[in-house]
Amino acid sequence: MLNRLVTPVLLSALASSSAFAQEAFEDRVANWKEGDVVMPAAPAEASLQEFFVSASSPNRFMFDRDTLTVGADQIVRYVLVIRTPGGAENVTFEGIRCNTNERRIYASASKNGEWVPVKGSEWAPILDNTYNRPRAALAYELFCDGPAPPRSVDEVLRRLKSGYGTVAS
Repeated sequence: MLNRLVTPVLLSALASSSAFAQEAFEDRVANWKEGDVVMPAAPAEASLQEFFVSASSPNRFMFDRDTLTVGADQIVRYVLVIRTPGGAENVTFEGIRCNTNERRIYASASKNGEWVPVKGSEWAPILDNTYNRPRAALAYELFCDGPAPPRSVDEVLRRLKSGYGTVAS
């Protein structure tokens, strides 16, 4: 008899706490405001960290450890460097918002190393496809732990030392 009374009460309590947690999360997301974005220094070769994206890509993918930050706004910001086998290089300053699984490109580096802001840059979903694969690899393997606040810079660097997200041998 007691079991029949306790079970519905427990289920009701669990459902309400889950609904409350979801509402609290949605409220934080709705009231979120992005902090000021400061362009970093140009990446230094010594601070580039290679990471694994795909065995099928001939390109090398790196981020600059010295530019890796987690802001008070919970955005992971970093400089991404993509190099082709032919020597072409694409350098961008980007952000990942783990809570919503989104990414944003703030600026691209010109040939002389100056940042050129991306016009109309907006938050977009991180899709695990060819074009967005570097961002998905960073988000899913290193920076984020699901739709939650991002890992700290120290935790990301510890994960790299442990072999997470590094280039497969």
